[in-house]
Amino acid sequence: MARQKQTTAAKGNQEARFLEAFEEYADALFRHAALRVSNRERSIDLVHDAYTKVWGYVRDGHHIESFRPFLYKVLNNLIIDEYRKIREVSLDALLEQEGIDEGSFAELSESTVEALAATIDGRQAFALLKTLPDQYREVIILRFVDQLGPREISELIEENENTISVRIHRGLKLLRAKIEAANPTPPAALKRRTTTT
Repeated sequence: MARQKQTTAAKGNQEARFLEAFEEYADALFRHAALRVSNRERSIDLVHDAYTKVWGYVRDGHHIESFRPFLYKVLNNLIIDEYRKIREVSLDALLEQEGIDEGSFAELSESTVEALAATIDGRQAFALLKTLPDQYREVIILRFVDQLGPREISELIEENENTISVRIHRGLKLLRAKIEAANPTPPAALKRRTTTT
């Protein structure tokens, strides 16, 4: 995301790119905000604020190489400001408290996380997603709703990529446990998964 001051001619091009980004990403950003804050009106305000901040940045003559991650970054920062009103325990604090080395999660390969995600019923997961702690809900939404990879998520929320993978894995396991608790008889996909492991 290289950002730098630009000439007047390049500024006009940036403004055109901004308008294209507005058209292309507004709905996705709204969905992201709505899933994160669970308040439609506040989500609209957050997306509006994100575009306003980015527009000001462009108007000041800065160059944005790629609008999608930049818009998500600004929106995420605004959402984080919302969350700061309700502090939650961070994964880092939990790791320190439990004395767990975050490098000890070798089983968290991309295929393992994808396989676990495939066993979860989508509708029920979406309903239970709101019950997850913010740290897990955030990365699961970014990973599976916004379809960002762990590296992109780590850049977006400025966390270590391994920490992101741990959060995705733990969040999916917690979500799966909640689904299993809600369903005394697990779906066939869950039965197959648990019998083969």
